[in-house]
Amino acid sequence: MTKRRWLAAATLGIAALSAAAAGAQRPQATLPLDPQRERGTSVTPAYEGWYANPDGSFSMLVGYYNRNSKEALDIPVGPNNRIEPGPVDQGQPTHFETGRQWGVFVIKVPKDFGTKVITWTIVSNGETQSIPFTLNKGYPITPFKELGMGNQPPVLAFSQGGPKFTGPPTAVAASLNGTVDQPVPVNVWVEDPKAPGDAETAAARGGPSSVATVSLHKFRGPGKVTFDKPRVMVAKQGDMVTSSATFAAPGEYTLRVQANDESGEGGFGFQCCWTNTYVRVTVK
Repeated sequence: MTKRRWLAAATLGIAALSAAAAGAQRPQATLPLDPQRERGTSVTPAYEGWYANPDGSFSMLVGYYNRNSKEALDIPVGPNNRIEPGPVDQGQPTHFETGRQWGVFVIKVPKDFGTKVITWTIVSNGETQSIPFTLNKGYPITPFKELGMGNQPPVLAFSQGGPKFTGPPTAVAASLNGTVDQPVPVNVWVEDPKAPGDAETAAARGGPSSVATVSLHKFRGPGKVTFDKPRVMVAKQGDMVTSSATFAAPGEYTLRVQANDESGEGGFGFQCCWTNTYVRVTVK
């Protein structure tokens, strides 16, 4: 993928986000293209696109952009963090870390969804940002395979030889237990499929020294979560990597575990090829 293709894709994505936000909420204090501030500004939903499921239904892949460079926000599901119509809780995050976060959850809609609209609204620091999601013909994506290079997202397992997870987040991959202020290890086995016979692609990945990068994120939960290794490089195919999470308060938590290959955050704007999945932790 050339630098020019990446810049074009990124520009189109930002322009689409700007247009959608402007149409959904006007006026608003912060515009989608405004620069980051350290604190006190907004979080905007981000629509990555939709894809068809084997059963005829559709999945909408959704992320967000927190413009605060030094302020993560916790916004419970409710009036300030709602999806409409339907239940206000449709699996969205309640913890918003800084910066752009790609494809963090999926909204599944039925095969007869047609031209209906789903809207995610986030109110943060006194500002309301609302983005509509539709099955617009201009937004289909292929998150399981990049059509140009044949690239595919990394594959994760949370026990040796256990179930494998790849692509957008659709399930809880593992359930763990822990105690307040005691590290809870999260073990992940990682593979990264390569396009068959594509030696150039394999070489570009840096061979066995650069299979993928795994990052851990708080997604939901009542207290602060600290990771001893927020990002871990995977050295070889099938390697296990470990990062420990420490929880400041008891309760139910959801962690998001993300894996990126050389295509990087957001797949260079092509919505492939990264993997997100969830780990649930009960802390006493």
